[in-house]
Amino acid sequence: MSLKKCEYLIDGPDAKDAIATFLFAHGAGAGMDHAFMTTVACGLAAHNIQVVRFNFPYMIKRAEDGKKRPPDRLPKLLLDFQTHIEQFDNGKLVIGGKSMGGRMASLMVTDIAAQTALVNNCAAKVRGVVCLGFPFHPPAKPENYRGDHLATISVPTLILQGERDTFGVRSEVEQWPFSAQVSYQFLADGDHGFKPRKASGHTEAENITIAIESLAAFIKKCVASEVA
Repeated sequence: MSLKKCEYLIDGPDAKDAIATFLFAHGAGAGMDHAFMTTVACGLAAHNIQVVRFNFPYMIKRAEDGKKRPPDRLPKLLLDFQTHIEQFDNGKLVIGGKSMGGRMASLMVTDIAAQTALVNNCAAKVRGVVCLGFPFHPPAKPENYRGDHLATISVPTLILQGERDTFGVRSEVEQWPFSAQVSYQFLADGDHGFKPRKASGHTEAENITIAIESLAAFIKKCVASEVA
């Protein structure tokens, strides 16, 4: 069951009873209650992980009046993310998100965040970062690379990527330079939402289950010293 508290959807145990808290940000086109977000949140909750979902400001407005809006600009997204990190900073916090949300999470633990007014590098408050379908570049525009900061990121980071994700296919991801703190895993024949083609012999449900298990294992590893 999900517990709604103000602007949050919270799955799993209370923070004091949970192994970890995972702050889970949505992608550009769908909010915190999207089916993908809900499936992942419920899957992690079964691992005794508290999952906290939130909507960025533009998505809150969309929910209120039904009008589609583009994402807020980067400074506003980062400032909003910081307020949620501060709200759930408990010593066992892992942050992440789907697509744009994962990119924002990864920026929050770098000096790029600190270059934004009123925003700090939150690396000291975060035990790990997870990116589900990282938007390395817009589809068909590999020259617009958005992953430079991943070459120097200092917080353990897991990237879960569909093999044929048009925002960064497997052959591209495998040749980009990443920090030693970055690990990545591919979902078989998956697209940006991890959905494979029918002819591949794989299913979307299988890929999402694999992603949840990998994500849960990563989160537990990130906070192992805290719960030991």
